[in-house]
Amino acid sequence: MAQDHPATPSRRRFLQTSSTAVAAASALVGLHPLRAAHVSADETIRIGLIGCGGRGRGAADQAMNTTGPTKLVSVADVFENNLLSTVRGLQRQHGDKVDVPPERQFVGLDAWQKVLEQDLDLVILATPPGFRPLHFEGAVNAGKHVFMEKPVAVDSIGVRKVIAANEIAKSKNLAVAVGLQRHHEPIYIETIKRLQDGAIGEIIAARAYWNGDSPWVRNREEGQTEMEYQLRNWYYFNWLCGDHINEQHIHNIDVINWLMNGNPVSAQGQGGRQVRVGRQYGEIFDHHFVEFTYRTDAAPTIMLSQCRHITNCWNQVNEFAHGSLGWANIGDGQIFDTRGNLAWEFPRKDAAGQRVSLHDGHQQEHHDLFADLRAGRIPNEGDFGAYSTMTAIMGRMATYSGREIAWKDALASELSISPVENFHSFADTPPVVPNSDLSYPIAVPGVTKVL
Repeated sequence: MAQDHPATPSRRRFLQTSSTAVAAASALVGLHPLRAAHVSADETIRIGLIGCGGRGRGAADQAMNTTGPTKLVSVADVFENNLLSTVRGLQRQHGDKVDVPPERQFVGLDAWQKVLEQDLDLVILATPPGFRPLHFEGAVNAGKHVFMEKPVAVDSIGVRKVIAANEIAKSKNLAVAVGLQRHHEPIYIETIKRLQDGAIGEIIAARAYWNGDSPWVRNREEGQTEMEYQLRNWYYFNWLCGDHINEQHIHNIDVINWLMNGNPVSAQGQGGRQVRVGRQYGEIFDHHFVEFTYRTDAAPTIMLSQCRHITNCWNQVNEFAHGSLGWANIGDGQIFDTRGNLAWEFPRKDAAGQRVSLHDGHQQEHHDLFADLRAGRIPNEGDFGAYSTMTAIMGRMATYSGREIAWKDALASELSISPVENFHSFADTPPVVPNSDLSYPIAVPGVTKVL
C-alpha cells in the first residue's frame, strides 16, 4: 500500500470526503452521487493493467512516467508468460512503483474481473479489441477511470455497448481516454485546427493510408486448443481483432473523422487476400480500399482509404486533405497552396533551436490524462473512439460484402462476431473454427453478409 503524504489527507479519506460532499450536493438537486473528480497532485494514483502484451506493457510504462506518484498494483492476462514477463520488465524500469505481489496477479479469461475488484483508481485495458466492450463496461460499473487502447470494438454491437457504457462513465464523473494518440500530438492539433479554420478552403477530398508489412505470426503448437491458438494469433481473427482496417488503420481513419467533425454517411470498397493466403493468416484480408463519403453543407467530401500488408510495395502511413485553396500533408504538418508551394509548416525546432519530437503521442496521451486527473478535470474520449472504430468496421463491411454500406445500417447491425462473454477457458470453442485442412472461412464479396 502507498504511504500517505504527511501534509495531505489519505487517498481513502480524500475520496470519502469528496464523495460525501458530492452526495450531499446531489441530494439537494435530485442527482445520483458522483465519484470523486480527482486526486491531489501528490497522491498516488493506483493503476491496474488488463492485458500484458506489448501495448499493455507500453501503456503501463507510459502511465508510470507521468508527473506525480503512481503505482501499478494489479495485473491480468490470459497467458501467464505474458503476465510474468511484463511484471519483471516493468519492475526493472520502475522499481517500487510496481507493487504487484502474486496475490494481485491474475491469469485466465476471467482474470480481468479480479483486477477490477482491487483497490485502484484507474485501469488500463489493453487486451485484443474483441474484449474491449465487455471490459470497458465492467470497469465503468466498478467506478474506475479508464485508459483503453484502440479500437474499442470489432462489431456494431460492441460499439453500441461502448457508447452506452460511456454515458454511464460521464454520469459517474469517470475519465475515459482512448489510445488514438494523434489527438495529443501538437503537430496534428495545430494542423487540423488550421484546416478547420479554412487554410485550404473547403475540404473537397481526403486520403488516408496504412500501407506496410505484415505483423507477427505465432506457429500452432502441439497440444494447443483452438481457442488458445487463436488468442495467441489474435491479429488474424475478426472476433478478436476486427481485421487490420480496424486494428491499425483506425488511426488514419480517426484523423479524417476529426478533420471532418464527424463520421461518414456511407462507404463502398474492395479488398481481399492476394499474397497472405496461408492458413496461418486466419481469416483477415491483406488489403482494403474504401471510398468513404462525408456529408457536408456543400458537396459531399470523399475520403479514399487504403491499408495493405504486402511487402515490396509502396508504403505510406499518413493522412492528406485537399481543398479549394490548396492541400495538406496532415501527418507531416505541412500546408501547400494550389501551385504546390509550402504555405505553412509545423515548427521542427523549439525557441532554443533544438529539434522537437513530432510524434510522441503515446507518452503524451498519458501525461495529459494524469495531469487532468490531478487538476480535477475529467476528460472523455469514449465517443470519438467509438465512432472512429465504427467507421473502420463499416469499411470492413464494405470490402467484405462488395456493397455500399450506409452508416445508419452499419451502426444498427445486430450481427455479432465476438460473443466474448461466453468464453471462460481454453476449452471453449471460438466463434470461427477451421476447415478440415485447418484453413479458415474467408469473406467473399458479393456473397458474404455483413449486416
